[in-house]
Amino acid sequence: MIAEDDIKGLNAWLAKAGLRGEPETALVNGFCERAVAAGLPISRALLLIDTLHPVYEGRVVRWGYDPSEPAVQEYGRTGLAAGALDPQLSPGEQGWTDARWRASPFFHLLQTGESLLRRRVTAETASEFPVLQDFRAAGMTDYVVMVNRFAPEGVIGEMDCVYSSWTTAHPEGFADAHIAALTRVVPTLALAFKAAALARMTGTLMQTYLGRDAGQRVLSGKIVRGITERIAVIWFSDLRGFTRITDTAPEQVIPLLNDYADAIVSAIHEHGGDVLKLIGDGTLAIFTAEDRAHACSAALSAAVAAREGIAELNGRRAADGKPVTEMYLGLHVGKVFYGNVGSRERLDFTVIGPAVNEASRIAAMCRSVDQPVLTSSAFADVDGMRRRLVSVGRYALRGVAHPQELFTLDPDA
Repeated sequence: MIAEDDIKGLNAWLAKAGLRGEPETALVNGFCERAVAAGLPISRALLLIDTLHPVYEGRVVRWGYDPSEPAVQEYGRTGLAAGALDPQLSPGEQGWTDARWRASPFFHLLQTGESLLRRRVTAETASEFPVLQDFRAAGMTDYVVMVNRFAPEGVIGEMDCVYSSWTTAHPEGFADAHIAALTRVVPTLALAFKAAALARMTGTLMQTYLGRDAGQRVLSGKIVRGITERIAVIWFSDLRGFTRITDTAPEQVIPLLNDYADAIVSAIHEHGGDVLKLIGDGTLAIFTAEDRAHACSAALSAAVAAREGIAELNGRRAADGKPVTEMYLGLHVGKVFYGNVGSRERLDFTVIGPAVNEASRIAAMCRSVDQPVLTSSAFADVDGMRRRLVSVGRYALRGVAHPQELFTLDPDA
C-alpha cells in the first residue's frame, strides 16, 4: 500500500516540478519513478494532450513501454478515414483513424462524460478495447484510464483535458487503495503537464507566426516598441504567374501556397535564415551572421536548395494535374531596422528600411531580365560571392536613386 505521507510527497514534488517548468517527459518519468518507489505498482503509463500546432494535433508521452516505441511522440489528426495518411507526417506520426479512435478507452470516456475507467486485463475483457489485447499479450493484469478535464475558461483550441492511462503487471493487479492514490495525485500531474504543454505551445506559436528569431525575442521579453539597426542579407521572393493562377483556379490557391511555402521556408531555415513575413505569394527573410560572407553564402545555398525543392515539387504537382509555378528571388545586403513597430494594442516584429525596398525591387526585376535569382552589387561585392555569380548588366530599379549592376547564379560555378 501507499502511505499518506508518500501521496503528499508526490503532490509536493509535482507542484515544485511544475513551477520549475519541467518538460512533459521529465514530469512523467520523475512521477512514475517516485510513485513506484512509494508502492504504486505501475508498469506502464501514458499521458496525452491536444495542442495548437499547424501540423500536429497533440503529443503523447509514454513510460515503461517497449524501447522501440518513442517515449515522446507528436501525432497527426485523429478522425482520419481508414487508410488515409497525412502527407506532412511520417508513418509513426499519423493520427488515429476514425475507427481506431472510436474504439479507444479515451473516446469512451469522452462520450460518456466519465472520468475513470478500470478493466482487469483478462481473456473476457480483451475484446472490449483493442488496446487490452496488446496489454494481455504483454503480460499486463490491470488497466486504469483517467481524464482530467479543464473548465471552459481553461480550454485552448482542442486542448480541453489531459488523458492518462496506468497499467500494471502485478499478479493481483491494482488494489483499490492504489487507484484511490492515483485519483489524488494524477490531477496534480495533469496540472503540471498542462503548464509544460502551454509553455511549449507558446514557443511553437511564436516561432510559427513571427519567425524563429522574432519569436525568441518576444518570448525573452523584448516587446517594447522600438527598432535597432543591424546588417543583414535580405531575401525577397515571390511566385511566377500567381495572379493568373488565382484568377483561373482559385480553389487551388491555398494548397499551392502551402506547397511552395514548404519548399521555400524549409530551405531558408535549413541554412540558418529567419522568415519574417509571408505576404501572399511573397516571402521576406533575413540571414544574419557576424561574418557577412557567411550570411551571403548561406543565402545563396538556401536559394539553390529552394530551387531544387521547387523542381521536385513541380514534378509531383504536374503528375497530379495541378498548376505549377517558379520562384523569383532577390538578394541584397545592407542596413535594416529590426524590431517592434505598431500601436500599443497591435505590434509587428518586422524589418524595414531602404535595403528591404531594394530587395523587393530586385526580385521584381527577375521577370524583366528572365532570371530566377538576382542579387545586388552590394551582395556580389562581399568576399567570395563573385566566384558564384555572373553579371546580367546595370538596371534602374523603381524607387531607387541610381542604377545598379545585378548578378545571378553562375551556372558554371
